[in-house]
Amino acid sequence: MVKKFYHDPIKKLELTIKHFLVWNLKDSEIDFWKTPNSHLNYALVFFSKTLNTLKNIKDEFIHGKEIKWEVELWKEIQWKMLTKQLIEVPSLDVIAKSKPAWEIGWDSYDIIEQGDNYYIYVWDATWHGVWAWFIMIMVNALVSGFSKVYKSWATVLIKTNEVLKPRVKANLLMSMLLVRWDEKEKRLFMTWAGHEYLMIYKQSNKKTFRIKSGWVAIWMIKDISKIIKEQEIKFEIWDIIVLYSDWITEAINKPKRDWTEELFWENRLEEAINTAPNIMWKEYKTARSVFNNITINLSKFMWYKPTQLDDVTLVVIQYKPTDFDKNNDFSEEIDSDFITEWKW
Repeated sequence: MVKKFYHDPIKKLELTIKHFLVWNLKDSEIDFWKTPNSHLNYALVFFSKTLNTLKNIKDEFIHGKEIKWEVELWKEIQWKMLTKQLIEVPSLDVIAKSKPAWEIGWDSYDIIEQGDNYYIYVWDATWHGVWAWFIMIMVNALVSGFSKVYKSWATVLIKTNEVLKPRVKANLLMSMLLVRWDEKEKRLFMTWAGHEYLMIYKQSNKKTFRIKSGWVAIWMIKDISKIIKEQEIKFEIWDIIVLYSDWITEAINKPKRDWTEELFWENRLEEAINTAPNIMWKEYKTARSVFNNITINLSKFMWYKPTQLDDVTLVVIQYKPTDFDKNNDFSEEIDSDFITEWKW
């Protein structure tokens, strides 16, 4: 009796503690049987609950380390697939940046070269998480593949939608804004899928205009062939176009949301484009001057201790003038006097 109700429970407790210390504790080992001694029972219940709590903490810690490792792996894959040196487009000057709000981003940009055509686009996944990340990778792969077969951006999107619509949840959408530059004919075409405006600064008017994007995102409906179109945009030497994700216009002027904050909105983006300085001794802006001025205005608007609540992508493209010299352009580095704490 003494062995069964006193000696054995203590030995089991000792063995359980040893298993816990070497990280080999099973759930079945935490339960202790009752003894005739209420004081010993109290001690056994206490140790049982304590060990169970510590085991859960250890399990969560291990799981957390596994998740962190997986996130690092996703980041590496995304970096290799999406972060690369921009393709040079002979007649265009392209400035592009993307900055995720968290470890992994869900919007970005890419440039694809196919013969005389250059496909430039930005995208934004409507949901975050692993699903959105996989969708982004799949879309990028499909778009790259279909652009080798079809010339029109619209056809590329239609085919991408046909492949993914049956395989993707209805609430996991992706908006896209795409331009195709025909280097041989010097013509620009635009295709849209539920994204933000395309902003175009016309040198002849010294003014920025908005071109509205369509409302249908990728795989919102089964057949988008009658909705998605490719439209030519008049794009002349010196003109500049701006593609962006929604956090540019939805940035707030406070460290956190309290529903009294202001948003950057399209009017401030237009103003940043219009007020970008001309290059020295010239009568025109450059893609770099516009990109830098948007960054400066956005940073000042957010003020100190800014909060980036979403991923941000900005692409600025200029039809280069014949006398354009990159060595005389504005610097990529923005002087700290012009920006606050937020930067690319």
